[in-house]
This record gives sequence, C-alpha cells and structure tokens, in this order.
Amino acid sequence: MVREQVYAKMGLTLPKAAAAKNALVVNVSARHCHLSPQAVEQLFGPGYELTPMKYLYQEGAYAAKETVTLIGPRSRVISNLRILGPCRDFNQVELAFTDAIALGFDIPIKMSGDIAGTPGCMLMGPNGYFEMKEGVIRAMPHVHMAPDDAAYYGVKHKDIMKMKVHGECPVTFDNILVRVDESFSLEVHIDTDEGNACGLKADTFCELTK
Repeated sequence: MVREQVYAKMGLTLPKAAAAKNALVVNVSARHCHLSPQAVEQLFGPGYELTPMKYLYQEGAYAAKETVTLIGPRSRVISNLRILGPCRDFNQVELAFTDAIALGFDIPIKMSGDIAGTPGCMLMGPNGYFEMKEGVIRAMPHVHMAPDDAAYYGVKHKDIMKMKVHGECPVTFDNILVRVDESFSLEVHIDTDEGNACGLKADTFCELTK
C-alpha cells in the first residue's frame, strides 16, 4: 500500500511484480546437502535425527545444526557443509561453480532431485563415512510458487521465466525454473556465485517475467 502511494505521487506505474498478491522474495542459497535418514544414521549414529537450527522461508524447511565434511576428487575437502532438513528419500549436494572448481568437480546444472548420472562424493561425519554414488549438482536457478502465484504470472510447473535484478549491478537471469506446489511460498533461489555477480541485497528490487 505504501509503495502504491509513493508511485502514485511520483506519477509512475506500479511494476507488475510489486503489485503481485504475494511479495517476491529472492534468496541466495549457499552450498548445502540434503540427506536420507539412512545417510544421517551412518554419519551420526543409529537412530540419530537432525536438529533444526534455523527455519527457512519454505514451510517446514530448516538449516540443521549438523554439518558434514565433503571429500571431493583428489581428496579435496569442504568442511562444515550444512545439512538442510527435513530428510528426503535421496541424497544430494548443491554447490556453486566456484565450489566445484575448488573441489575438482565437473558438475552439471540440474533441477533439484534430478541426480541420475551426476558425480558422487564421500561425506564424513562424527560416526563415519557415507559414499554418495551420485547427487552432486549445481542447482538451476528456480522459483518456488503456490498455484495462485503461478496463475498470477501465467506459468505452470517446469516452465522457464526471466528475472530482472535491478540495483548497482543489474543482471537478467534468463533461465529461472518454475516449481509449483501447494506448500510453496513465492521465493527465488540463486546460488552464491549468482548472488555475488548481481550484488543482491535484502532491498534489491527484482521482478519476474515470462
């Protein structure tokens, strides 16, 4: 409402994204992993359950207190790799391009969950090791949408959108994957490389277009 009044006084038209039913949130997703219950038990001990440390924007999702060490090609490692909960039925590590270079990985850009044929790695926890045969990816930039958000933007699940990031380092992302689910809140995820490239800040204005 405040933005509408400000734009009206300035004689400007309210941007489409600003007029949306739900405000668009854009967050940088740092490197992390998703683990199955079996992997958690192997890394932390029988019967172990993740401990929520910080709840995230999407309902039910959280950053766990627990971290693991990732061992990549040629024994290069990243320590304190954060686990995101709750557990899933597959194991996946999401890295930025610079992370992959440092570790010696050649990883594809994939939609979360599409891990067939991707590189694997070794994870180390306080109770031992867990070998991932596959699942190391660079996550495709994507937007979470509830069905009413998808209707507003005129898109459907797995469509591709563009996102214009304004500010001091304006950038347009041409391949934002649409993910639609009843449980989702309107939020774009980009990785640390992408966030740094466009100088994304909490108050940076971003807008989605078809």
